[in-house]
Amino acid sequence: MVLAGHILLLLLLPVAAAQTTPGSCSGCGSLPLPLLAGLVAADAVMSLLIVGVVFACARPRHRPRQDGKVYINMPGRG
Repeated sequence: MVLAGHILLLLLLPVAAAQTTPGSCSGCGSLPLPLLAGLVAADAVMSLLIVGVVFACARPRHRPRQDGKVYINMPGRG
């Protein structure tokens, strides 16, 4: 199964590669504004995705209904 983050990364890599100029120091200096905006947007999307997954996994599961009886020797049921 391919995660959405991997697809997003694969889609952004060609964009980042196209923005760099060839030369002896292609990674030096500041980033172009469209590339920087794309990286910030991708970071925001990934952060929201991580927060959503953590929230979905951390929320309490559905507990069985209480039937009104007191179960003395059954922890969690009374």
